[in-house]
Amino acid sequence: MTTRLADIAAQAGVSEATVSRVLNGKPGVAATTRQSVLAALDVLGYERPVRLRQRSEGLVGLITPELENPIFPALAQVIGQALTRQGYTPVLATQTPGGSTEDELTEMLVDRGVAGIIYVSGLHADTTADMQRYERLRAQGVPFVLVDGFSSKVQAPFISPDDRAAMSLAVTHLVSLGHTRIGLALGPKRFVPVQRKIEGFVRTVQDQLGLAAQTVEKELVQHSLYTLEGGQAAAAALIGRDCTAVVCASDMMALGAIRAARQLDLDVPKDVSVVGFDDSPLIAFTDPPLTTVRKPVPAMGQAAVRTLLEEIAGTPAPHSEFVFMPELVVRGSTASAPGGRSRP
Repeated sequence: MTTRLADIAAQAGVSEATVSRVLNGKPGVAATTRQSVLAALDVLGYERPVRLRQRSEGLVGLITPELENPIFPALAQVIGQALTRQGYTPVLATQTPGGSTEDELTEMLVDRGVAGIIYVSGLHADTTADMQRYERLRAQGVPFVLVDGFSSKVQAPFISPDDRAAMSLAVTHLVSLGHTRIGLALGPKRFVPVQRKIEGFVRTVQDQLGLAAQTVEKELVQHSLYTLEGGQAAAAALIGRDCTAVVCASDMMALGAIRAARQLDLDVPKDVSVVGFDDSPLIAFTDPPLTTVRKPVPAMGQAAVRTLLEEIAGTPAPHSEFVFMPELVVRGSTASAPGGRSRP
């Protein structure tokens, strides 16, 4: 018990005596301090004493496309913790190949009386999908927020990273290292984040290297799948077109790009530089550690919850897009261009 008190006290940043007062329901503890102790219990996986358990404010659905890409569990964790702190119970619903569709998962959650739904990288990001499904959901009175992928056809709050800025950060970094032949590996073109990344990439390559937009799109952009194998195939094609650096639309694709380079007996970063996108958990420990553009997951997840709770409370946020700035994280997978000289 003493060990447990010490753990909780350290996590909450309070004394063991304060933790004891909270757990025993004693007065004289500030509300914010009490909440910090309860949050520490949750984070450390301890069960709250029965008398301190909050009645759930209700269920909130979180629909993700898959969990194999580590960025989705990371986002789900941030959203789940933020919901729990506000007294809601998160219900994670994941699409799997051959399993339930987004519409089926939505119907299941609505049938269970969820207070609202957060969609991550859902059909709203697919420009070929029918957006009427979201209007039907709104007509049912179910509040929802959409993360990653904007559509002007849907009246709802959107939470997005700045995909164009992400590509500008990556390309600018590689140009500063002397690279003049930079490729972009990404997913199918029908997705909004893909289209925005292409826009940011083409514009930055135009501005910094003076290449024509048509040339950039035709020779330096390669579509594939958002998987390790997809990144490998796309990078192999780009390296075959003499690219000395490859920017990837996800860290998983970037790991595939590194594999492609090695299969061609090329060294990363000496012969080919690789940049990822997301800064997924554990990506700093790859070989070499991956230079990547960090998606602002904590800020995006918390904003999604805050916005949804405003919708649930009947004080909806503007039906517009909230865009969050990514950050370049330079590690060991990028270096000066072969035979080139980096810019000062």
